[in-house]
Amino acid sequence: MNEHRKPTFLESIIPILFLLVMLTINVLVFKDDGLSGSNQVILMLSTAVVGCVAIFRLNVTWDTLMDGIVNSIGTAMPSILILLLIGALAGTWLLGGIVPAMVYYGLKILNPSIFLFATIIICAIVSVATGSSWSTIATVGLALLGIGKTLGMSDGLVAGAIISGAYFGDKMSPLSDTTNLAPAVAGTDLFTHIRYMLYTTVPSFVIAAILFLIIGFGYDSSVSQTDVQEVLVALESSFNISPFLFLVPALVVVLIIKKVPALPALLIGSLAGAIVGIIVQPQIVERIASGMNEGWQSSYMVLMKSMYEGVSIESENVIVSGLLSSSGMVGMLNTIWLILVAMAFGGAMEVSGMLHKITETIISKVTSETGLFASAASTCIFFNVTASDQYLAIVVPGKMYANAFKEKGLAPENLSRTLEDTATVTSVLVPWNTCGVAQSTVLGVATGAYLPYCFFNLLSPIMTVLFAALKIKIKRIDD
Repeated sequence: MNEHRKPTFLESIIPILFLLVMLTINVLVFKDDGLSGSNQVILMLSTAVVGCVAIFRLNVTWDTLMDGIVNSIGTAMPSILILLLIGALAGTWLLGGIVPAMVYYGLKILNPSIFLFATIIICAIVSVATGSSWSTIATVGLALLGIGKTLGMSDGLVAGAIISGAYFGDKMSPLSDTTNLAPAVAGTDLFTHIRYMLYTTVPSFVIAAILFLIIGFGYDSSVSQTDVQEVLVALESSFNISPFLFLVPALVVVLIIKKVPALPALLIGSLAGAIVGIIVQPQIVERIASGMNEGWQSSYMVLMKSMYEGVSIESENVIVSGLLSSSGMVGMLNTIWLILVAMAFGGAMEVSGMLHKITETIISKVTSETGLFASAASTCIFFNVTASDQYLAIVVPGKMYANAFKEKGLAPENLSRTLEDTATVTSVLVPWNTCGVAQSTVLGVATGAYLPYCFFNLLSPIMTVLFAALKIKIKRIDD
């Protein structure tokens, strides 16, 4: 591999400035429709800017640049495959009446005043048990969003509660990949890391839960109890609702708890939903199959389409018609496109040395201990924005700041906690980050709509810097 010149700080920020300016223009012109293609084009053009600077200014070869891009995209392949299976799962769980059953019983049990509070608690419990924010949001999250819509609450508000709870578990569960990755990079052990995270994570979660409780009691819903009753009747008339349908999501949760990888667990969940659809909801299969081939071929076509194309079940109730729709694997393709170009941009920035130069410059300006924490937190967020991947936002800053924390006499769990308080939870707030793209697509809610209500995700970075500034629970190596 040919040696190339290291970039200057000015050369390194040229692609970042181009990206930010063009995305701002996109927001003004396309508003919430940016993810339909325009943001993807901007990321492609930004990658081209990186390439021009790297090749013509830094003497980076085309092969080196492409290797960086391909390697970066390779790290996102598990997420892309998971997204496809989540699309399939959403379709078969709708066909099987599983999501409608969750909405039905949720409307019967959950009081509108405490719904948001219950949502963040439920999602936190499920995500701690499974260690996966993605699985939590794609299963119980979808059902809770449907309940919130029926109760007349804004999609962004409900999605904020779902994501806040789901990412609490993503941080705290010993089954979570990021919870294992952060201490490994920082140089501490898993359970020391989890115990040390409690100090900043629990206050952030409690504040977020209280805020949702206050909003719930003060929320003036336009939906009456009569409207809710009409939704319940419409669901009963369309599906065979039974508590036994909960066995399918319970199966997925048990598989994940038993450490079955996400891909096979989601595939099993999708197939189980399809089988339940054939056995328990034959009237739905028959309705969708109307006009198709006769006999078993029609049922086969319905099952296949529910996975790759999704299903849409019409109802006389407008609210229910909006709930009974999924886009299957096809609905994830636009998201996958965005992930591919975002990872290409991040890979080009990394292999050219531009990301390293920017963060190196930031570290060189840090003098105080509080500034070191703030710098590490800012770098994690910066990598979520530029590299578009939460794993890179943990690994690269973790390696970069490990020695700096040691030189200040700070124990490695300080760094691992900072990585989780920032990199893990802010990834979902960036529209082109793999996590932000995935959750906005799965929930069908724009990132800009739910971002203001992701109280836990917004509070966590603030809390970690606040603890550093006030010298609260800052462990020393001597200790």
